[in-house]
Amino acid sequence: MKTICLYFEIHQITHLKRYRFFDIGTDHYYYDDFENERSINYIAENSYMPALNALQEMIEQNGKAFKVAFSLSGVGMEQLEMHAPQVLEKLVELSKTGCVEFLAEPYSHGLASLKNEDSFASEVKRQMQKMQEYFGQTPQVLRNSSLIYSDDIGLQAAEMGFKGMLTEGAKHVLGWKSPHYIYSSALAPNLKLLLRDVELSDDISLRFNNSDWDEYPLFADTYVNKIARLPEEEQIVNIFMELSALGIAQPLSSNILEFLKALPAQAKAKGISFSTPTELCMKGKAVDVLNVPDTLSWVDEERDVSCWLGNEMQREAFNKLYSIADRLLIANDPRINQDWDYLQATNNFRFMTTKPSNVGLDRGIYSSPFDAFTNYMNILGDFINRVNKLYPEEIDNDELNGLLTTIKNQGDEIEMKDKEIVRLQAKIQKIEAASDKLREKYEGKKKSTAKKNEPKAEVKAVAEATVEAETQKPVAKKTVAKKAPAKKAVAKKASAKKTE
Repeated sequence: MKTICLYFEIHQITHLKRYRFFDIGTDHYYYDDFENERSINYIAENSYMPALNALQEMIEQNGKAFKVAFSLSGVGMEQLEMHAPQVLEKLVELSKTGCVEFLAEPYSHGLASLKNEDSFASEVKRQMQKMQEYFGQTPQVLRNSSLIYSDDIGLQAAEMGFKGMLTEGAKHVLGWKSPHYIYSSALAPNLKLLLRDVELSDDISLRFNNSDWDEYPLFADTYVNKIARLPEEEQIVNIFMELSALGIAQPLSSNILEFLKALPAQAKAKGISFSTPTELCMKGKAVDVLNVPDTLSWVDEERDVSCWLGNEMQREAFNKLYSIADRLLIANDPRINQDWDYLQATNNFRFMTTKPSNVGLDRGIYSSPFDAFTNYMNILGDFINRVNKLYPEEIDNDELNGLLTTIKNQGDEIEMKDKEIVRLQAKIQKIEAASDKLREKYEGKKKSTAKKNEPKAEVKAVAEATVEAETQKPVAKKTVAKKAPAKKAVAKKASAKKTE
């Protein structure tokens, strides 16, 4: 049976403000609050809320037959918490249906996986904690920023304990292979890979409202028929896109949500089901190994990382930023940590791209790639100065590595002790439970013995009372006997007085 894996990404750009060279050292706040609030409210009103309401309706109408997956960046969630909490509330409602899965991804929606493994692992862990706090789910599948993947990243994902990972079904990687199967990572055979169907995903997210497209207008039955006509052995169809495609890239006036809501019924008519990424990774078997020595993504025609690191400006900013990554791992300043997250976001580097083909790229306040580079580097210069005040540059790498090693060892020791505490607490609970059972059993026997001994106790009590009574009688006779002579003596004295 064919199955559709439908996944949406939710990430919100944190817009930087115009920051001049002369602001360095005097202004440590880097964000355009007005634009951040305006843009997220616009997207929430015109995309997120209508789309999530439509997905909720699809779940209610189709029950467990319809399933969907999401991933949310940590920085995107922070923006939603501040300016559009209703989006998170709706996602919490959806999570309670049991038909929604939440995936792991880097907290900053950044490029740490390309430069610093420790930073990448730390970010993913923090985002997973947020998923647990909000939705009560511990993600089993990882989705890197913009589906960035390579064999080395897959190995790290497996070492972090993930069952699977999403990535792009790029032609230059697949060759003659189809994206409609489960593959395994080349360096970590236990990690399963789910590959995005580029054509079917872009039919919705990029081409749906394009009147020049030869398949325009696209209807739900036509779309599902295209899936049904795939070779019988090709069972898995992964449709991945940004949630903002529903309402922003493809406006609501295009009837994109009506198209979406019609998909479950059309799929059911063709015997096609819906599955979550974890279900596919747990039940499905990998048919082959996928070798990805060079990094790929879902962006631009090249499906690589050139949109972020394709020119000298981008690489200079990237290397400068991650030159302080190790220092940031030991930072305890909340403001520094938050700025670090926002400055890592991929859009900061994409604004600097000089590539001619940039689908859906809006540079915002920047007039050119060089303008974006200059503004970002001014901010980064101030940020690095602040970090150096916390951790002076005089601390060399060896000393810093020693500090990091010590901290890591302490963290590992604390983790081991926490596990030991949990184990001992469980053991104590078992001992207390066994003790309660023994106590109940003992008290039950005691009561039973007491009931059996009740007649003997009554006989003993009667015997003791009789003995006591018998003991008191002789004492009374003696007392009377002693008193009698006294009375006789008094009588004699009285008679003597009369004789006188």
